Amino acid sequence: MIINGDCIEEMQKLIDQGVQVDSVVTDPPYHLQSIVDRFAKTSLSDNTKTSERARGRSDGYARMSAGGFMGQEWDGGDIAFRAETWRLAWELLKPGGHILSFSASRNYHRMAVAIEDAGFEIRDQMMWLYGSGFPKSHNISKALDKSAGVEREVVGKREHPTLKDKTKTVRQSSTQYHADNTTKDEWDITAPATDEAKQWEGWGTALKPAHEPIAVGRKPISEGTVAKNVLKYGTGAINIDDSRIKSVEGVEGRFPANIMHDGLQQDWSRFFYCPKISKKERGEKNKHPTVKPQELMKYLVRLVTPKGGTVLDPFMGSGSTGMAAKDLGFDFIGIEKSEDYFKICQERIEQINPLREFLD
Repeated sequence: MIINGDCIEEMQKLIDQGVQVDSVVTDPPYHLQSIVDRFAKTSLSDNTKTSERARGRSDGYARMSAGGFMGQEWDGGDIAFRAETWRLAWELLKPGGHILSFSASRNYHRMAVAIEDAGFEIRDQMMWLYGSGFPKSHNISKALDKSAGVEREVVGKREHPTLKDKTKTVRQSSTQYHADNTTKDEWDITAPATDEAKQWEGWGTALKPAHEPIAVGRKPISEGTVAKNVLKYGTGAINIDDSRIKSVEGVEGRFPANIMHDGLQQDWSRFFYCPKISKKERGEKNKHPTVKPQELMKYLVRLVTPKGGTVLDPFMGSGSTGMAAKDLGFDFIGIEKSEDYFKICQERIEQINPLREFLD
């Protein structure tokens, strides 16, 4: 069952109907565009200083205030940082049921605390590691020369590392992430001009993102022991054997760890491997900017959902959790507020297994 509506309202309706679920696996808004709150939402056509800065692409803050993180206003607000949001999920979960929720490295703590304040036990933190993150660092040396009104000498050219695929999609996504904000195949390498710029050459403001944390929580058991809780509700434990990592040597799979990765290096063979989502898997019509790969979501759903159980995703996005749940034979309840993304969910999940019911 998938529902097009506000997750707060829809989860309360499900509670009122006496619905219970066995797990929650979700990828809520990361709220990375809090810059909008600082600058306020603006239009490129407004006659304001912020709008002028956004039109001139003079800095990242102004650009983000004109459209939010990757141009998505849904990433604003604080719904994933509110305990009352997760309390509704808590109410829907059977005792001992697990929650897995993605977040961003910068503000994971706010979501984790909200989940804990809602009544969950924080059991662990999983990490999805990847090598394709985009640095968003601000070049201090260039900033100093610019503030001094001095033009830097071009001393060479550098190819854009993420634009080997010259498609429009790659160009647009790269523009959103890179401090250079260029869709060119290469850009100028410049030499510092002022003494201050020379002193601070090579300094920036941020590291390259290379992981997304996942909060692992559990609703407290009600039967005294996990064993008794499992017998009564089917929840409280995690599926170790079905989540073991395949061994290169062909022997028994390795015990599942709290790290997943997208690089097939030998050193990582003991951890779950899953490449980032391909264009084919994403689909031509899917414009959602944070689509998770199917194998990753299947791994997470399988880990915490008992056989025959029901998975809840209050922030369904483009339906990746639903696709994973259906492919594995689990029942699924997904909620998505955006009508556009909801339509994408319908199309993507139906490709896996036709839904029994759609609610508007």
